[in-house]
Amino acid sequence: MILLVRRTTALCAVAAASVALAACGAAESRQAPRPAPSASAGPSKAAPSRPPTLAPGPAGLTPVFEHGPRADGKIVALTFDADMTADEGPRAAAGERFDNPQLIATLRRLKVPATVFMTGRWAEEYPDEARSLGLDPQFEIANHSYSHYAYTDDCYGLPTVPRERMRSDVERAYTAFAKAGVPDPMPYFRFPGGCYDRTALGELAPAGVTAVQWDVVSGDAFATDADAVARQVLDGVRPGSVVVMHCTRSAAPVTERAVRTIVPGLRERGYRFVKVSELIDAAGGRR
Repeated sequence: MILLVRRTTALCAVAAASVALAACGAAESRQAPRPAPSASAGPSKAAPSRPPTLAPGPAGLTPVFEHGPRADGKIVALTFDADMTADEGPRAAAGERFDNPQLIATLRRLKVPATVFMTGRWAEEYPDEARSLGLDPQFEIANHSYSHYAYTDDCYGLPTVPRERMRSDVERAYTAFAKAGVPDPMPYFRFPGGCYDRTALGELAPAGVTAVQWDVVSGDAFATDADAVARQVLDGVRPGSVVVMHCTRSAAPVTERAVRTIVPGLRERGYRFVKVSELIDAAGGRR
């Protein structure tokens, strides 16, 4: 479950999504940079003062989490990437929607807890939605970088964050969350495109985050068949799975419809939905 140095290569569907969305422990863990709650944010949800994280790996590298324990019961985490790159402001101004309020409303109606991996640029574009998610105890907000640029070379055509700016790109996202009024973002980070290497894991180590990947690819990016997306998730989920999906209307238009099939389908099989933090805790994370 802790994959120290690898570069995800078998996730072409999500990688392609990232490009398009971009165009949308025995040791004590360290606390990630956590922005202070906005003074105007109002009452915040209850949150652990120290969310569970994985201990650093050998040489102090950032730990990588892919899925929870397989033998701890039928639990699964649905995760949603809120992608928007640093240079997509003109597209948003022209009317392209990088959010998906209907999807969030469906998750709320179905009472499905979820983890949203949000870019800082998305929080800047949709501060009210970011704040609403951050204040809702049904959701937890995690870091998907500020820029949604890649942390390695040759990551499906994404622009690349220079090595010396990797940590600051993560911290800039936390700053954007704070400005939007998100009170308690989690110390979890998802690499844009799923691409990372030893250099990236080393550069992010001082940030104290746990990198979160996935073991089930939904295939929702640019999909037009909601039933096919649902089947792919239902066929792939195992106990402890982390499912990667998207909450960007323009690039993942059938996700909400797929969720309406996925959720009852998994519940019929005895699965319970949890946030990533619960899976990490079950995997031996320390608070």
